[in-house]
Amino acid sequence: MQHFELTVDAEQAGLRLDQFVVSLVPGQSRSQIQRLIKEGQVRLGDKAARSNYQVRLGDVVMVEVPDPSPATPAPEALPIDVLFEDHDLIVVNKPAGMVVHPAPGHAAGTLVNALLHHVDDLSGVGGELRPGIVHRLDKGTSGVMVVAKHDAAHQELSRQFQDREVEKEYVALVWGEVQQGRRIEADIGRDPNDRKKMSARAKRARTAVTRITKARFLRGVSYLHVAIYTGRTHQIRVHLSAIGHPIVADALYGGIKRHVAGHLRPVLRLERPFLHAMRLAFTHPSEPDRRMEFIAPLPEDLQSVIDDIVERFEASVDTSE
Repeated sequence: MQHFELTVDAEQAGLRLDQFVVSLVPGQSRSQIQRLIKEGQVRLGDKAARSNYQVRLGDVVMVEVPDPSPATPAPEALPIDVLFEDHDLIVVNKPAGMVVHPAPGHAAGTLVNALLHHVDDLSGVGGELRPGIVHRLDKGTSGVMVVAKHDAAHQELSRQFQDREVEKEYVALVWGEVQQGRRIEADIGRDPNDRKKMSARAKRARTAVTRITKARFLRGVSYLHVAIYTGRTHQIRVHLSAIGHPIVADALYGGIKRHVAGHLRPVLRLERPFLHAMRLAFTHPSEPDRRMEFIAPLPEDLQSVIDDIVERFEASVDTSE
């Protein structure tokens, strides 16, 4: 059993209890935290509280997280949005909220569990818990992923990622104005003060490069296309936060705002960071002359938010003119 004692500071005051706890307790999803709250394992001092309770400055929240039970991944008949499949690989559009592979607190319901049901023989290179997995997306990030079906494909795709031959483009909504063409080059490593976060100020860090390929400023937020040339953990989230433009609704890296202008109120509907892996391009692992490109459109939760913001923004511009 893990025990956490969390004290609410001024920046966190006003958050829902479940939002506050999930931003500070590693390895737990919002639904898992909500379940712990219902089971009485999250308490406000010595009292039970509801998920929608708004925490106040100085509140002390006690959290007890049961130890996970280790398990071999089992096939699960979960729906998968398959963009392409052949004898070497499978390309999927991962939904937000799905963890890529089993980990403490996520023994089931992962992409690996779903793939084990869908694919007869995944590559074993990734090990028992990560068969076929060549790269990852954060739990809250949706979008394109490629998975290897056998070891030779796994090794070749991994080489392409390592040699930066894979093109990766994301869509993000961030706070403030960011210029198209901006390049962010800052090493990334584990945050020494918070083990569940990454940081551009870590002493032990690895090279990371991010570039803004397209940008549209919508008075208060920027709608971006972002290309990454490396694949560090949380790279886009860390880099954009480091330059003062965190991703909207990213609680871990400072993207939560409770008071927004009228045309930006749709962002309050977001339950995860506005980040989507839109495009992935690579060379087929067994056909060196075949370049492949896959695009996953924005999922409805993000598309509806940006559509509403653009509509309100354009209406306000027309009115002012």
